[in-house]
Amino acid sequence: MTDYVIIGNGVAGTTSAEHIRRNSKDASITVVSDEDLPFYYRIRLNEYISQDISEQSLIARNDKWYKDLDIRVKLNTRIVDGDVGKKFIISNNGERLKYDILLIAAGSSSFFPPISGSDKRGVFAVRSIKDAREISSYAKNATNVVIIGGGLLGLEAGNALRKIGKEVKVVEFFPRLLPRQLDIEGAKRLQTIMEEMGFSFRLGARTKEITGDEKVSSIILESGEELRAEMIIVSAGVRPNVELAKSLGIDHDKGIKVDDRLRSSTPDVFAAGDVAEFNGFTYGIWPAAMEQGRIAGINMAGGDSSYAGTTMANTLKVVGIDLASAGDIDAEGRHESKVISDEKVYKKVAIKDEKIVGCIMLGETKGFDKITRAIFEKKEVSQVRDLLRSAGFNME
Repeated sequence: MTDYVIIGNGVAGTTSAEHIRRNSKDASITVVSDEDLPFYYRIRLNEYISQDISEQSLIARNDKWYKDLDIRVKLNTRIVDGDVGKKFIISNNGERLKYDILLIAAGSSSFFPPISGSDKRGVFAVRSIKDAREISSYAKNATNVVIIGGGLLGLEAGNALRKIGKEVKVVEFFPRLLPRQLDIEGAKRLQTIMEEMGFSFRLGARTKEITGDEKVSSIILESGEELRAEMIIVSAGVRPNVELAKSLGIDHDKGIKVDDRLRSSTPDVFAAGDVAEFNGFTYGIWPAAMEQGRIAGINMAGGDSSYAGTTMANTLKVVGIDLASAGDIDAEGRHESKVISDEKVYKKVAIKDEKIVGCIMLGETKGFDKITRAIFEKKEVSQVRDLLRSAGFNME
């Protein structure tokens, strides 16, 4: 019987465990997580902060699911070391776990830029249920909140806190919101909507210092402006958790380097999800983690499946507004584009060498999945004119 050990209980690790079981009925599968909940919807943490859902509603796979698949889960367990030559890993409580095949799906952690005062009480990031619990508790005694970072996680955290009565200001280094998902015009549209909801913004701004004695009282921008804040959420991106790979001597750069089978440089060690680096790229999005977990699980169980990368695409709600973007959104306006724009909707497809290379849909996402497929398959515009017309684009 083969012993499989999976480090990480997120979407990559859980999907991998499921596909190992599908392909190996008698294998021993152990999933190890340093969190105290089984696999949960990390992308819904802000709904928990806004009190729209309970903690129990976050859970994606309950005890029965693991029991039915005969998957053992060890929570509150952090792997700190091991020996890949002798095939064992060591937990924070000194327990040794032997494996035949190991998957590292340890995810990523919030990045805190080197801002003076960032160690004060009242400074948070949103990455785990532990973060969300602490934010919910601290927010009870806070009124003014500053979000450092105008990316997706920051805006969603800000909206969650706005919904429970907080005054929210967003400080963003870039001159527009959601620079990875929106071009200039789309970002302006979103900003206007959010300002009408009560948000205020400082764009193209840097945080110089977080003030206060032991706890936060304000932030000072490099412009000299001071913003009152009893609470700060830092949303400055994430970094793959490669500390274990360093300890085990596994080849890594931004993440753990993997081939198209999701194998690392070390025999019988695979990696998937936010921690994996494929062709020099770390994805950090749910669809990529799920696909990598599936392929890793199949290959770990002796199958043959190949990973070719994932089109950078997201369909989500930002402050309750439908938003989808994929591929090269051409924020600089270098390529041909087709645009639909009115008070409620902003849509754009970017076209290069007669192929669709990117897409933005704000306010309505009809046809997005099919357009994303056309981007991935590098189809000529002439092949998808009817699809684009059905999504509302003028293709004359």
